[in-house]
Amino acid sequence: MTLEIPEVVINRLPVYARALAQLAEAGETVVSSQALGEALDVTPAQIRKDLSYFGRFGKQGRGYNVPTLLAKLREILGLDRRWRVCIVGVGRLGQAIVEYGGFEPQGFTIMSAFDSDSELVGTSIADVEIRHVDELQSYLAETRIDIGIVSVPGRVAQETVDELVKGGIRAILNYAPITAHVPPGVSIRHIDPVLAMQSMTFYLKRPAGVVAIRE
Repeated sequence: MTLEIPEVVINRLPVYARALAQLAEAGETVVSSQALGEALDVTPAQIRKDLSYFGRFGKQGRGYNVPTLLAKLREILGLDRRWRVCIVGVGRLGQAIVEYGGFEPQGFTIMSAFDSDSELVGTSIADVEIRHVDELQSYLAETRIDIGIVSVPGRVAQETVDELVKGGIRAILNYAPITAHVPPGVSIRHIDPVLAMQSMTFYLKRPAGVVAIRE
């Protein structure tokens, strides 16, 4: 029997895990769904419903054991192991991604970077060597990479995504300003700060009496 879990639930799990990690760092050992919900602006009922897809956690009136629930969520999300990452596109955004120090502590290691700019090829950023994009397929054939990051211009984004899929990559993080398409069995996440800001301007110009409903 196949268990169907809504994507929105999966997207909330890392938020729960991060909040629990912060509680653990503060020395907290127990948290109620009420307190966790208030910290994350999520209803306690929603938290309980989300967690129920993966088992029974905590006891009514006692709350959740923070270290236990955190460990379980990390296991569910696959954060109890290291993931190998490559990035294609090392312009200003790509360089910032490579230099960002927040990936490594969370288990994501950027192994390599690729670009078509001959002036960048052969150099390194944050100890990550930049290779020519023409080497991508041979590299993926020889090296296990779990996640591909795309930070190329929109005009070549779909082509780049296709190359990653061809090389066996099943998880892609896309920063390019297009909605790239992938075949079944490949997961892709689109991150576009401009679209996020454009949706926020709705709230700034929201007509009186119009209320946005959070799902």
